[in-house]
Amino acid sequence: MAESLIAVCPTSEIAENSVKSFEIGSNVIAVYNIGGTFFATDNECTHGAASLADGILEDDIIECTLHFGAFNVKTGEAVQAPCFTALRTYKVAVQDGQVCVDLEKTAAD
Repeated sequence: MAESLIAVCPTSEIAENSVKSFEIGSNVIAVYNIGGTFFATDNECTHGAASLADGILEDDIIECTLHFGAFNVKTGEAVQAPCFTALRTYKVAVQDGQVCVDLEKTAAD
């Protein structure tokens, strides 16, 4: 099956070591720039209805500001209670200066 990459934004739109949310159809994703490498996850915390793009990014960990649970943005793994359910991750590629996301594949694919 061919990749279904969707251009989300220019790489310059997400400052290094920051996160920003984007609507792609009916999905809202969080795109992270960690040291110049881009990652994408669902934007909503799996514990409560809170935007992870409003969270605190430290290295590759995003902390939700609602109940202070945290996730590894590279793997989606919940790493701090009260979060126990992993985030969905997405495959990311940079093409022609654009951050592109494949909503059909995980970061591990």
